[in-house]
Amino acid sequence: MPLTDFTYDDVGATRRVGFCPPGFHSLHVRTRLGEGEKVFQRASEAVLTWEMHRTTGLGIDTTAERAAPDVEVTVTLAGMIKAPCRVVYTVDEPRRAGWAYGTLSGHPESGEELFLVDRTGDGTVWLTVSAFSRAAKWYSRAGGPAARGLQSAYARRCGKVLQQLCAPFDAA
Repeated sequence: MPLTDFTYDDVGATRRVGFCPPGFHSLHVRTRLGEGEKVFQRASEAVLTWEMHRTTGLGIDTTAERAAPDVEVTVTLAGMIKAPCRVVYTVDEPRRAGWAYGTLSGHPESGEELFLVDRTGDGTVWLTVSAFSRAAKWYSRAGGPAARGLQSAYARRCGKVLQQLCAPFDAA
């Protein structure tokens, strides 16, 4: 994977909890999805197969049916704004599953975003969306705090959508 394609230097840095490169804004949104192995499995599958993202109403065009390193993803908002990115890494462990993408040229932002489902020791299942980003296009810069607010609202929307997708499986 050629690192020169990415629009930022710290590729893979969302693996480091709380890390945010200088000049970037951080995001961390955690949503409780429910309890139990079935919720974890359902949430993991919805994240890894793009179902969660598609259910939020965004256009998602990918080069694979499942998240994997180097898979290209283009997110489309309102049919107008296209945001090309590439999966940097995936997580597929007994209690954690998800993926992170890095932005490519043409994306309105520059940075990385992680979508991670984890099941804690007490059986509670969570979605965590973590990111660091900065404006890359004039309209993102012009949006300032409002653009960052949209990113935060989207992270919360992902959590709500995943809660709904997992509700039939919740053991709580």
